[in-house]
Order: sequence, then structure tokens, then C-alpha cells
Amino acid sequence: MSDDDSNRNALRLSDRLAVTLGGSLIRLLASTWRYRVRNARQLEKVRAGGQPFIYSIWHGQLLPLLWHHRDQGISILVSEHRDGELIARFAQSVGYGTIRGSSTRGAAGALLGLVRALEEGKQVGMTPDGPRGPACSYAPGAAVAASKAGALILPLAAHADRAWRLNSWDRFMIPQPFARVTIAYGAPVRLPDDARAAAAETPLLESAMNAAVGAASSG
Repeated sequence: MSDDDSNRNALRLSDRLAVTLGGSLIRLLASTWRYRVRNARQLEKVRAGGQPFIYSIWHGQLLPLLWHHRDQGISILVSEHRDGELIARFAQSVGYGTIRGSSTRGAAGALLGLVRALEEGKQVGMTPDGPRGPACSYAPGAAVAASKAGALILPLAAHADRAWRLNSWDRFMIPQPFARVTIAYGAPVRLPDDARAAAAETPLLESAMNAAVGAASSG
């Protein structure tokens, strides 16, 4: 076995250990979180309508939202970077399907996977500011996928009354033990059928996301 093969195997082993140990710690921590939901009617409305939709989530708020929506048959878009691999494995362990790719790597395959999943009637989640930011800046990928699949975009946000923040581009949020986590759904956004016109609506989508963030963090 070459040195390169040994390094790759060691990396895969370290990743597996990180997922196993990290996943166990996250489950233990998350089991203490107390959730409060605002504007749940928006989610009920899009589910009842039968139209495919995308959960739109800022990257830094991903963890508590992943936990709250576990085992609901949702597929999420995850980057092909190493940190994306760790997220993908944890997500799969709590009941998510995964679609791999991002705006910086595997973009065409990611778009195709998103559209296919939506056309199959699956619920899909993605972080329009991931995987590298800028934080809370809406890239057009979600809008294009929604336009091509005739899907709605449902803004979703989370706020914790006490949390750790990683020193990362997105200030990734980890709610502390027994934190109260408030999640809020925004009004679903319908985009033009034309993909180019839909991509131009990112300021509208960013505004809708900020409104959901405000609902989650107020009071």
C-alpha cells in the first residue's frame, strides 16, 4: 500500500470516528433542547397543497433544524467538501437522504439531483449561502432548481436563547444544553417558470429569509 493510500484510509477512519463520536454527542445534546415553533401553518399549507418545495435554511442555523426535522423523509443538498461529508453522514444517520454537490463543486450534478428529487415529490432542504458563504447571502441555485421543478421555496429559520458559535464563516450555531430553540417558517415563495427570471429573484428570497429569522428571534 502506498503512503497516499495509507493517508486516505487514515482520513476515512478519522472521519468515521468523528461521525460516530460527534453524532453521539449531538444526539445527547439535542435531546435536551426545547423547541417552540412559529408559523407552523405555513408548512402545513405547502404540504397540504401537494406541490414540491424546498426548505431554505441559512448554513449557520443548520444543526437545530436538522435535528427538529429528522426522520421526515427529507433530502438535503450537501457539499462534496470534507466537512460536507461529515454533515452528510450525520444527516443520513438521523433519517435524511442526501444530494451531493454545491455551487463550488459538482454544481451541475447537484442541480440535476435537486430537480429530480423535487419532480419525484420529495421534500428537499438546502442552504443557499453554503458551503462557503458569504453568510446570509442568497445564491441562485435554489431559485433555479425551484423554477425548473415547479417548486415553492419555504424559508425556515432558527434561534436559540443560548448557544455556542463556531469561529467559522457562518458563525455556526450549536445550542447549549437545555436551550430553548425557536424555529419559524416564512411565507412560501413562488418563482417564475423561467430559470433566468427566477435567479434574479434572490433579493426577494433573501428578504423572505430575513423575515423568518426575525420571527424566530423575536420575543
